[in-house]
Amino acid sequence: MSSATYTVSGMTCGHCVGSVKSEVGKIAGVTDVDVDLATGKVTVTADEPIEQARVRDAVEEAGYELVYA
Repeated sequence: MSSATYTVSGMTCGHCVGSVKSEVGKIAGVTDVDVDLATGKVTVTADEPIEQARVRDAVEEAGYELVYA
């Protein structure tokens, strides 16, 4: 199992959370997506490490932006 946490900007409500969870959850190998609306943190759990670009693409497909430190 592998887990990684990302920060997503633009989420303001439960619908936003659902959209991000749905899109990121479609990535092959992803077993769980936990979204904390208050902090914008998205934790992705998968069978093996997922490329950040794939997570970014899914977040953008949902209409939000991955924040880079």
